[in-house]
Amino acid sequence: MTLTALRDDALTSTTGGFSLRLGLPWIRSLPLASLQGLTVTIDDEPVASIVIMIGDRAVAPSGLRDESGWWFLQDHLDVRGGRMLLPGAHTVAVSFRLVVPYLQTGPDGPLALPFRDERSLVLDSPPVGRAEKPSPAVEPARQQDEASTTWTLAASAFNWTPTVIRGEREATDIAVGIVADGIARVIELEPGQLWRSFPVVDDAEADALRRDLDAVGGEVSIVGGSIDDWLSPTLRRSEAERLAFLLPQVHAAHRVGAAGIRLPIGQAGEPLLRRLLPILHELDLTLFEEIQGQQTPDSPATAAAIDVIAGLDDPRIRLLVDISMLMPALPPSYLDRLAAAGVPAALVTRLREEWRDPATAGAVVEFLRSGGVPPAVHTMYMNLLVRFGRSETADLRGVLPLVGAFHLKFWDLDDTDGRVSAPIRDLGAVLTRTGFTGTLCSEWGGHEWLADDPADMTRRHLTLAATALAAGAASVTARSV
Repeated sequence: MTLTALRDDALTSTTGGFSLRLGLPWIRSLPLASLQGLTVTIDDEPVASIVIMIGDRAVAPSGLRDESGWWFLQDHLDVRGGRMLLPGAHTVAVSFRLVVPYLQTGPDGPLALPFRDERSLVLDSPPVGRAEKPSPAVEPARQQDEASTTWTLAASAFNWTPTVIRGEREATDIAVGIVADGIARVIELEPGQLWRSFPVVDDAEADALRRDLDAVGGEVSIVGGSIDDWLSPTLRRSEAERLAFLLPQVHAAHRVGAAGIRLPIGQAGEPLLRRLLPILHELDLTLFEEIQGQQTPDSPATAAAIDVIAGLDDPRIRLLVDISMLMPALPPSYLDRLAAAGVPAALVTRLREEWRDPATAGAVVEFLRSGGVPPAVHTMYMNLLVRFGRSETADLRGVLPLVGAFHLKFWDLDDTDGRVSAPIRDLGAVLTRTGFTGTLCSEWGGHEWLADDPADMTRRHLTLAATALAAGAASVTARSV
């Protein structure tokens, strides 16, 4: 997994022992209280007593549950131990759980994920510095225009998640670089990756990003919002507290000039949507509710949320469709990773050749329940149950009038048998018939297991997507002649 908690310069000596810089191996900033059960082992010996430095305070790991601060994605926690270490290399292992307050596995609490990271670290390695801020492009970034004059191709800053986590450049500089380097003129942003003040985004931070984007000819399409439904592992936010958590993100989206803000389908709920509508109209924003992966328009929970959007009948609340729903086959790089970790060859072959067979879904669940999933890929294996979909483009027909944007999700660029381009081409034909005029954003999810360069992957995907969309549109035009 590319999202590591320990960098090369993580282990340093102190006058009383050692300091271990612990990175956040997640895709968004989290409350400090999200870190639970932290243990540190060095050279196969558990460190008996560790503390975490919060400013000038030493806090025991168990004391983090009482902390109100946030762990910014690019920051490292300073974990201190009283053991003196000899110069040279040491095998360092950390184990902990991360409570993810905007996700849950049931009605009783948020999702808690186990993490373990082990690396050989050299004591007092030179620190990894930040790169210089890039100079703005001389020419504004060229918008991909091969597909259609009525569609806008965009790139998501989410594609650069591992780069952001490494912290070698400021997150905002990375986002501006997408435009400055000519990859895309229009970008999507993730506040939980960008701004240290998240979730209460400081106006000055939002305004500075907008100025920097203006300087290179860029603009923002959609800002990825979130609602942390849980204040703690046992305490859920009230409806008023949920609104208060979201509103600063809504205002930040307005300040950066975005067209809208995005939430998972159904997370807001009808009462909150009704309270948001006047604000959305006032700020000239659209709220997009995203459907993705194995969600389908006719699954009960998703259908109920779509019915709410249809019932509100307001263009300020639209659907966003992620084409991870429309996967004719699984990405080879993902299957290779499962196979290398020890997932049985027979199951990997079945996933490779029979992904859309309903019986394959049963085999996936059966193997999970057997306890045989290798720990190294346990979290990644869950993509088979959540993030990878089996729907057809035709399944979207009933909801297309409510759709205002698409995510062109991709995992790798192996386009054998059109596994990447075919859903996009089919989408181009459908959108040509319906007169769609929104954004289609390149979003890369494969950085969970691939270490490829995000700029190169995104450039290549945008070229592929533009060609596929144009082919789909041309097929409609040809039939109508």
